[in-house]
Amino acid sequence: MEDQNQTCKPCEQDSTIPVSQISPSDEALAKLAWAIAHPARVKLVRLLLERSACVCGELVELMPLAQSTVSQHLKILKDAGIVQGEIDGPRVCYCVNIAGLARLKALVAEL
Repeated sequence: MEDQNQTCKPCEQDSTIPVSQISPSDEALAKLAWAIAHPARVKLVRLLLERSACVCGELVELMPLAQSTVSQHLKILKDAGIVQGEIDGPRVCYCVNIAGLARLKALVAEL
């Protein structure tokens, strides 16, 4: 059994991975991980998962953040494909993009 307190030996060679060796799934995981990397965005996803229908204005009331900040976080999640939004009159209603969340889970599971 390895000693868990053992330190790593310094690399004798440059350990930088060439961009040509970065796979599309690595890039996808990095994009999705960045989108979920803020506690407010994690909370928004959790709130949306708790709802059975799309949510419009109430997300702002449930978050201790300004409306513009919540909107920016939702935009990041939407751009990454983790949530989706539908225009309902003057509002946008959001829900979790099940396929996008499943993709995130699958990519993390591959680590």
